[in-house]
Amino acid sequence: MEQQHSGTEFFIDGNGVADLGLIATPGAHELTALIDSHLVRWANRKGLNKETFIIPSECPRFSSGDGKGVIKDTVRGDDLYFVVDVGNYSCKYRLFGSENSMSPDDHYQDLKRLIQAASGKAHRITVIMPLLYGSRQHRRTYRESLDCAYALQELQSMGVTNIITFDAHDPRVSNAVPLMGMDNVMPTYQVMKAMFKHIPDFKPTPDSFMVISPDEGAINRNMYYASVLGVNLGMFYKRRDYSRVVNGRNPIVAHEYLGESVEGKDVFIADDIISSGESMLDIGYELKKRGAKRIFCNATYAIFTAGLAEFDKAYADGIISGVFGTNLTYRTPDLLSREWFHEVDVSKYIAYFVAAINHDMSVSNIIDPHAKIEALLQRYGVK
Repeated sequence: MEQQHSGTEFFIDGNGVADLGLIATPGAHELTALIDSHLVRWANRKGLNKETFIIPSECPRFSSGDGKGVIKDTVRGDDLYFVVDVGNYSCKYRLFGSENSMSPDDHYQDLKRLIQAASGKAHRITVIMPLLYGSRQHRRTYRESLDCAYALQELQSMGVTNIITFDAHDPRVSNAVPLMGMDNVMPTYQVMKAMFKHIPDFKPTPDSFMVISPDEGAINRNMYYASVLGVNLGMFYKRRDYSRVVNGRNPIVAHEYLGESVEGKDVFIADDIISSGESMLDIGYELKKRGAKRIFCNATYAIFTAGLAEFDKAYADGIISGVFGTNLTYRTPDLLSREWFHEVDVSKYIAYFVAAINHDMSVSNIIDPHAKIEALLQRYGVK
């Protein structure tokens, strides 16, 4: 079995501790609909005759730019789950006649507006925020703001009891709210499943496959992949110029490699985010110089802030063989149309979380995917 749960066991006695409700903030409707489809299917298998768990809402704006949150149904006594995608820049609003893209700040503000609209009447509030607001600024070096830590404290003060996030840039940010639940989840199993589906002749064995960490910050996630697959691990570290700051960071001078030879082997590189993609491509070119066979990149959030042209060229030149990214944040139609991009659907994973929390059940088996990965490897004859 690929999953440890069928989903139906979560709906044995109705709707759990309270009626379950999903509320999608602007820009998160696609992901919320996918989560809802799983929950509805499981509920109806138990004869609950549900059409949807989604509670209609909106965040209209005045022409001056002021906004408000509106929930269009009762939520009194409900177990509410707010879904927000702070990275969805495709959402637009008009300000004094000009069209503006919503920033992470705008999405976070809309989340707070909808929580306010619940007016304290909900039984419990959980926020599903896969891309954690402000999380890239995760530590203070000089006189700098710590937006993520402060936002978590603000949500706690508004009555949020739990936050579900994925692959936080620095999970230690949960120390800001030690009395509030915070689940930092890794979509490892979903990525492995997508790789077996999309990569021809994919056999992650020690003699033909290696995992490479793109930097020291990503070592833990890559170490996990290497451990569960039983393959070797290598690592790059970034040599930076600390005398300058470019685009908010110290520029990278070179990528230095530590590890055994990658010659003739397929290589897998995992990181939390592909922003401009410059670092990932630099590592791809370095690995090709060292004789790597196929190079597969993975990022939980593949946002490509500098566009797709450089990745198109790297794919055409045979530098990279594929990029795997989740549907946890906005992907452009251009990205989804690329032959080299493979989407990893994580909606079912989130649905398990929602159902388990709604029934006050343990999420330990859901968080730890080791048994499911072992079953996946056995299914494809790897172990």
